[in-house]
Amino acid sequence: MSGAPPLLRDVFGFDAFRPGQAEIVEAVAGGENVLAIMPTGGGKSLCFQLPALMRDGVTVVISPLIALMRDQVRALQEAGVEAGALTSGNTQEETDAVFAALNDGRLKLLYMAPERLASGAAAGLLRRAGVSMIAVDEAHCVSQWGHDFRPDYLRIGALRRALDVPLAAFTATADAETQEEIVEKLFDGAAPRRFLHGFDRPNLHLAFAAKNAPRRQILDFASARRGQSGIVYCGTRAKTETLARALAESGHSATFYHGGMDPDDRRTTERRFQQEDGLIVVATVAFGMGVDKPDIRWVAHADLPKSIEAYYQEIGRAGRDGAPAETLTLFGPDDIRLRRSQIDEGLAPPERRAADHARLNALLGLAEALECRRKTLLGYFGEAGGTCGRCDLCDTPPEVFDATTAVRKALSAILRTEEWFGAGHLIDILTGTETDKIKARRHDTLPTFGVGTEFTRVQWQAVFRQMMGHDLVRPNPERHGALTMTDAARPILRGEANIVLRRDSIRTADRRPAVKALVGDEDAPLLSALKAKRRALAESARVPAYVIFTDRTLVEMAQLRPDSIDAMARIGGVGAKKLERYGDTFLAVINGAADPVHPTRRKLAGQASGALYDRLIDIQNTLSRGTDGTQKYLSCTHSTLRAIAERRPASLEDMGRLPGMGAQKLDRFGAAFLDVLRDAG
Repeated sequence: MSGAPPLLRDVFGFDAFRPGQAEIVEAVAGGENVLAIMPTGGGKSLCFQLPALMRDGVTVVISPLIALMRDQVRALQEAGVEAGALTSGNTQEETDAVFAALNDGRLKLLYMAPERLASGAAAGLLRRAGVSMIAVDEAHCVSQWGHDFRPDYLRIGALRRALDVPLAAFTATADAETQEEIVEKLFDGAAPRRFLHGFDRPNLHLAFAAKNAPRRQILDFASARRGQSGIVYCGTRAKTETLARALAESGHSATFYHGGMDPDDRRTTERRFQQEDGLIVVATVAFGMGVDKPDIRWVAHADLPKSIEAYYQEIGRAGRDGAPAETLTLFGPDDIRLRRSQIDEGLAPPERRAADHARLNALLGLAEALECRRKTLLGYFGEAGGTCGRCDLCDTPPEVFDATTAVRKALSAILRTEEWFGAGHLIDILTGTETDKIKARRHDTLPTFGVGTEFTRVQWQAVFRQMMGHDLVRPNPERHGALTMTDAARPILRGEANIVLRRDSIRTADRRPAVKALVGDEDAPLLSALKAKRRALAESARVPAYVIFTDRTLVEMAQLRPDSIDAMARIGGVGAKKLERYGDTFLAVINGAADPVHPTRRKLAGQASGALYDRLIDIQNTLSRGTDGTQKYLSCTHSTLRAIAERRPASLEDMGRLPGMGAQKLDRFGAAFLDVLRDAG
């Protein structure tokens, strides 16, 4: 675009575009379909607000958060632009004003939440309003498996077709896979003009640290930046409240924010954060896309984010004014266990869960990086770059060591157990720990048994974590978290490549506090799979999950791994009715498949008479055509066999009195059945 349009100065107060804005504005204003990936703080909103003023008609802006829409509408109105929003947070007066502006033909930008598209009247309203363009903010929300998925974003493609107008989609975080999903869902696969303006935020200082008294680590980080506005992201709602209280007790101005709060309280927190200097908000990711405060000076993660995409977007709230800002992300084994279980407990298909495990591996690779974090981060998004000089690893390079031998030992243990076991069992093999599971599978006879005594158990956990960070191994969702090797691991296993790991991660592993979990590492993936199945059944029946089975019952299943209907019946909390309704389903989760069981046999599950019933079935099958196999086929009903197993008649006369045991059947099977009963005592 030759020169900046007068509107840029007159309305928005800028003398010139930021890098990359001009060509996007020109394409959007010209009516092209556009997908723009721009860094947070790079001026995305201008790239659809300015074209809206340059074009005839109304531009509808689909945005995910009410707070963000209200802020942008307020700013536009202050600049003299006719803009409005239709949201659930509107007063009646605000809604009336929007419709009046639409009817008068004055409105230029109409903001709407995606949920409003669920109404069948939305397309008609927008058509009558003279909408000439659709702008989609935070377009990555259309990715069904992304960290911010909003189901109603899937309706936007249909809206574009109904209105037959150009669409411009914007986001700050989308890897190649997510970009393709945006194109497919919003543009029906027709290639929009793409603008990729880099992911680098050079004003952000990046840092990670292993958890070691994490509350104290966060308090110290905040105290070193006292009086500066900051955000602390936490993995749970409860943690936001306790950490906000600890910060307040340390003399900070701090409050919390999460999705479980009353809407009025959330709005109060949002307003305070916009208006107060030096306020710290301790929040879940619910406090996210609507944050438009330019002078946030730091962002800390008290828990590991879900993915690099989530991490990048969340740290992107800092330093949007371009001035220096700092970030800190804490991580530990408990975080990784939580994130793995969240993936495994999801209802995504196995291939998607495998991809999510790979994305988590990439985040671990950033956490355990050997060199410049910015270089690693940008490399994930497909950008090349040298060392930045503004991250903790550039400030203080980590101590590394040649870990080729140790990694080869671990890979050998995986290979010799045919990739069927998780890190817990593999570490037992490497450290020579004779567990019942090791002895039952005779893994104490493997060449790799006891070859890894140079490391403690928790140090081996740190080795395996770094191996995942290098994407040498991944959990297999179809094998309940068993580690499988990637192609990158094979040259190391064959002795064709070497690998270095961080020694500081190994050294500090022993000093980290132990985390109490419901089950051990080895059983955690199976517990997650059982929970995922329980969740699917509960959602289908529209009942709370505990109505299907309690956590305690699932924990016992994961630990004991029942392999038959009888073993399942002995699990605490599995009564006759639940065994009948869910037994086969959960056995299939545990064992990969469940043999069909006759309903009569199922009623004997877990009882001694069940085993007797099975023996009687076997005898009957053997004698069904007589001892020589040439006689007329005979068989007893299942209820007759059940009666024999339960009542245990002591003689042929007693057996003959049971329903269904006529003279012919008594003659064919009676003596053999009595032998089975006598053997059983």
